Amino acid sequence: MYIVISKDDKSRARRGRLITPHGTIETPVFMNVATCAAIKGGASAEDLREVKCQTMLSNTYHLHLRPGDDLIHRLGGLHKFTGWSGPILTDSGGFQVFSLASLRKIKEEGVYFSSHIDGKRIFMGPEESMRIQSHLGSTIAMAFDECIENPAEYHYTKRSCDRTTRWLLRCKEELKRLSGLDDTVNPQQMLFGINQGSTYEDLRINHMKQIRELDLDGYAIGGLAVGEETEEMYNTIDVVEPFMPEDKPRYLMGVGTPQNIVECVHRGIDFFDCVMPSRNARHGNLFTWNGKMNLLNEKYKEDLRPIDENCGCPACRNHSRAYIRHLIKAKEALGMRLAVLHNLYFYNELMQKIRDALDAGYYESFYQKYRVVLGERNPD
Repeated sequence: MYIVISKDDKSRARRGRLITPHGTIETPVFMNVATCAAIKGGASAEDLREVKCQTMLSNTYHLHLRPGDDLIHRLGGLHKFTGWSGPILTDSGGFQVFSLASLRKIKEEGVYFSSHIDGKRIFMGPEESMRIQSHLGSTIAMAFDECIENPAEYHYTKRSCDRTTRWLLRCKEELKRLSGLDDTVNPQQMLFGINQGSTYEDLRINHMKQIRELDLDGYAIGGLAVGEETEEMYNTIDVVEPFMPEDKPRYLMGVGTPQNIVECVHRGIDFFDCVMPSRNARHGNLFTWNGKMNLLNEKYKEDLRPIDENCGCPACRNHSRAYIRHLIKAKEALGMRLAVLHNLYFYNELMQKIRDALDAGYYESFYQKYRVVLGERNPD
């Protein structure tokens, strides 16, 4: 059940709460991406709790290949497997359909493609995606969809939207069946549908109108941040948001930078995910309240200050810029781990500050300040 607690009176920003079988998610929220059931960079479930993570996101396709969803099912699902007790969202494998374009063939029944690991032929359709996600026992399962590149040809995009709607109907029916089985890990598994339509306004609106009638647990905007300009992404959100159900969470998939998040909360988005904080951290690119920082720059070689003097993460509490820089340059795993913990802490603290601003009624001033600062280079 999703509860809208309040709305900002100067924007479309919302403060909400999603009640799930694995705990309550306070929104707006950033979901920390654990693709193979772990954050790249050596962060454990205990670390996620320390950096104030609410929700973990794992990848259906990758876990199906390795170690296998059947194995995870036998071991009691992702929560027992990872030691993370909070909410988990699993994607559907649809994005891999997009990213493995050279290895796949799309048909009405689903998608045939080759494993990126060993070339083994794989088939995944709506029913298979739901079965895998049911085995994983995630809190929220994402519907199987077709994510297409931007720009895309109009008539193909329309056919793709229609197919995604048909696949969504099959997902809903199959998840209902799976949730009634005696050996189901999570019989209360929730289902989010995904809006597609490239950057065509009429297709986006029509598709949203279709899928909102299915009364799902939440709705995502997919197929963005895949090649279009940032302003096109913002425009698509502006176009789709008025047609999204008021009483259901809104999830913008695969986005994004801190600046993107502040902008998209302003436009009414509740859920976010992105590999950026952990991926950038592993290369020394860090986020601070004064803007972006490349820790590998020579000027930090003898800098004994923490990454961000206003940060309470494990890295900033205990180590200097100079030390973490040395570790990353020396390719010591500890350096990547500390940098990843810092960026994840920053993202989760950003979401907390956004929620605080919405609770106290000053989100507009927060937005006006940080929409600029967070996209700039840290001058310090």
